[in-house]
Amino acid sequence: MARRVYHAWKGRNIFFCKGRLIFGPDAKSLIITLLLIVVPVVIFCTKVARNLLHEFPTYNTGYVILVVTILFTIYVLVLLFLTSARDPGILPRNSHPPEEEICYDPSASVDVGGIHTPTPRLPRTKEVTVNGFSVKVKYCDTCMIYRPPRCSHCSVCDNCVERFDHHCPWVGQCIGLRNYRYFFLFVSSSALLCIFIFSMSALNVKFLMDDYGTPWKAIKESPASVILIVYSFIFLWFVGGLTCFHLYLIGRNQTTYENFRYGAANRHNVYDQGCFRNFLEVFCTKTKPSRNNFQAYVQEEMPMRITREVKIDDSEGDSRTKVQDNLEIDNDLLKISQRRDAGEAVNS
Repeated sequence: MARRVYHAWKGRNIFFCKGRLIFGPDAKSLIITLLLIVVPVVIFCTKVARNLLHEFPTYNTGYVILVVTILFTIYVLVLLFLTSARDPGILPRNSHPPEEEICYDPSASVDVGGIHTPTPRLPRTKEVTVNGFSVKVKYCDTCMIYRPPRCSHCSVCDNCVERFDHHCPWVGQCIGLRNYRYFFLFVSSSALLCIFIFSMSALNVKFLMDDYGTPWKAIKESPASVILIVYSFIFLWFVGGLTCFHLYLIGRNQTTYENFRYGAANRHNVYDQGCFRNFLEVFCTKTKPSRNNFQAYVQEEMPMRITREVKIDDSEGDSRTKVQDNLEIDNDLLKISQRRDAGEAVNS
């Protein structure tokens, strides 16, 4: 029976709805995140907003506060879902090293069918041009691809992700090219929700102080308001600080990974287009389609002819010296070597 791509996926992702929804391996942490959002809102609606209904009898202001709270919470949860349940920009894996990048070392040959053939090698890095600047990209041993600029391999999800920012355990997903916008909106909206609940809870305490005369009686009358004030204040430091940090990163067109690796003083950021254009790139560009069709059927590959050791050229100083992979080529290495030798003879 034919299998679909999400059944045979080699990463650690978790799929739902026949591959339509993709989560990270730590998707269970979403339950904690949902509780941290929903429980305070439920307490606010049942304990605080109910009292505000009586404090604002005219123009139905109390009902407006209640409706705004519910709708804004739904909006935050939708952003959380869009961040967690979609492909963040995963690059498809290769089934064998890229043949067009393989070079042959005549100094190190092996005996194949009585004929000495050069050993295939892959350079550890290669250079590409970005905005007129030369940028080195690395070869990924796991995915068997040369990572595009700003791509990195996530050790948690075991995938190469385009414009990799970081892996967020709170949303159980990598943050990359296709979900960074929703991640930022989720974090910033959560900060606004904290400010709103903090303000309304403090306003409720003020009304109770006016009614009962002392702060202690007001706190005794509505301990939920005080708890929400403390809770919102604490979490506002977290999501508010994260919002400010990512505003800074967006303004510089820098990812969290790049910031921690190269530092904020990196003066050679080839991706920086100016603050205004950097914001336009994040918020006003169309989200690129996924490079993976997880619902498609797995295509059967040609049977492997020869399993060879493809050495990785570590002249750049990488600590890893080689990678052993299955080199699946339609013709075996002997025929490739013969074609190469014949071509050299013709040219000579």
